[in-house]
Amino acid sequence: MSSSPSRSLHLGLWAVQGLLAFAFLGAGAMKTFTPIEELATAMAWVGHAPAFLPRLIGVSELLGAVGLILPSALRIQPKLTALAAALLSVAMVLGVATHIAIGEPAMSAPAAVLGALSAFVAWGRGVAAPIAARG
Repeated sequence: MSSSPSRSLHLGLWAVQGLLAFAFLGAGAMKTFTPIEELATAMAWVGHAPAFLPRLIGVSELLGAVGLILPSALRIQPKLTALAAALLSVAMVLGVATHIAIGEPAMSAPAAVLGALSAFVAWGRGVAAPIAARG
């Protein structure tokens, strides 16, 4: 049996990376560019946070989305993809904790799913199926 990662694992990781990048681009753009008052009506946690926090989270999600794709696609520092995925996973754990803390545990499900998928990409690109940097 070969010790190299399977083609299906690589394809599965790329599919999850693409879906996560799409999700985080959308979520990040909304938190970055939507007026805070409007955002607070759509997301209860915004009312419990300092005004800068949704913007910081939004920009972080935008950068994380880029980090999920570009380093691996360009094969320039591809280990940054695993780092971006790991950091997004941590952010989603914090999101789950926030939703539970403010009394809306049902709203934590999307963050939990995104966090689990991000952890899968962090493991996959960091350990199981890393992409080699350009020589």
